[in-house]
Amino acid sequence: MDRLIAGLKRFFPEHLHPSIFMVGGMVRDVLLGVDCQDVDLVAAAPVSELTALGFRLVESKSTPNIYFRFKEPFGKIEITWLPSLDALPEDLSRRDFTVNAMAMSLEGRLVDPLGGKADLEGRVLRCCSPESLTNDPLRILRAFRFECEGWRLDAEAERILKGHDWTASLQRIPVERFSQEMLKALTKEAPSRFFRRMLEFNIGVNFLPEIFRMAEIPAGPPQHHPEGDLFMHSLQVLERMAGLTPEPVARFCALFHDLGKLYTPAELHPKHHGHDTLGAEQVPAFCRRLRLPVALQRALQATNRLHNNANRWEELRDSTKIRLALDAIKGGIQEFLPLQVAADFHASMPGWEVALEVAKLNAAQLGIDPALLDGEEVPPEKLQQIIMQQRVSQFRARLGG
Repeated sequence: MDRLIAGLKRFFPEHLHPSIFMVGGMVRDVLLGVDCQDVDLVAAAPVSELTALGFRLVESKSTPNIYFRFKEPFGKIEITWLPSLDALPEDLSRRDFTVNAMAMSLEGRLVDPLGGKADLEGRVLRCCSPESLTNDPLRILRAFRFECEGWRLDAEAERILKGHDWTASLQRIPVERFSQEMLKALTKEAPSRFFRRMLEFNIGVNFLPEIFRMAEIPAGPPQHHPEGDLFMHSLQVLERMAGLTPEPVARFCALFHDLGKLYTPAELHPKHHGHDTLGAEQVPAFCRRLRLPVALQRALQATNRLHNNANRWEELRDSTKIRLALDAIKGGIQEFLPLQVAADFHASMPGWEVALEVAKLNAAQLGIDPALLDGEEVPPEKLQQIIMQQRVSQFRARLGG
């Protein structure tokens, strides 16, 4: 942080230093001693001096206009322009939570009109004003994401959440903004908190109705799922996955691995026959609605389709194990499928790495006669059988059996 501040002091002319303050999350991170993602500043400086330094105006309909530039080694620098430093307390009061409503001069002087430092020490999220959340409901989702890192909303903020119908306000937020907060939450220490809080405060049903429906559906027969409903089961799998890997794709797939259970016939509950196929069919529309990357869609679809078989790994025939490996590679989930099995089924997949090695072998490496590949006398189905037979032979040989 000292290097960052020293760099800012070198970048800005000395006569501007008294007019420039670090603000928001940047000050929070400086006080916590963690790396800043971006550089957020306020400046009561002539616009001409900012533009001379390479900043350009970025206008916004929903937030204050900023002056922006990208510069190494800082990365993105965003400046909120103020007519004078007298406007600084008002600017801070318009922010979301007190821990994000502090300013610090380039000389290290802290401006903290709302008591954010004390809340920082207590890891408390306290609204800057009674209107903080209603002015920008996206802040609610951001708070839930912060709670995945050990922060907690204070009692007054919780009262505001419970005492307001957020449906119309949240519908004005683009789904991409929701998905960004969700995916960020999935990278944190306790990602399940994000979804628990959504359900607790009935926030976000317009974005993710699936988790609200999960709470109404049995996870499966009670002898296999004593946790009860599908929501609890899915969160438990997410929590166990979070303990195994920091990868957000693996965690996302863990949470929604049983998507198909939302679509099994109610008259068959608590059983969910065919939920793996049903889930795979539903994934494309689900991911498109949330504007998620294609790679994430592919991984979730593969997880839904394959997890049931993967849970039964030790019961599978060798050829089925190899097909499972081929499909996992195609879906991009080969690295975390065993973790999914551990998180979901408390089981392991001995020999999985060998199955992956064999699945990646080409025809030449399998020792298949090139004439069979080039000729037309062998039907494609027969050729595939020959290739699989060679893969099985390789698999067994490498396992020593």
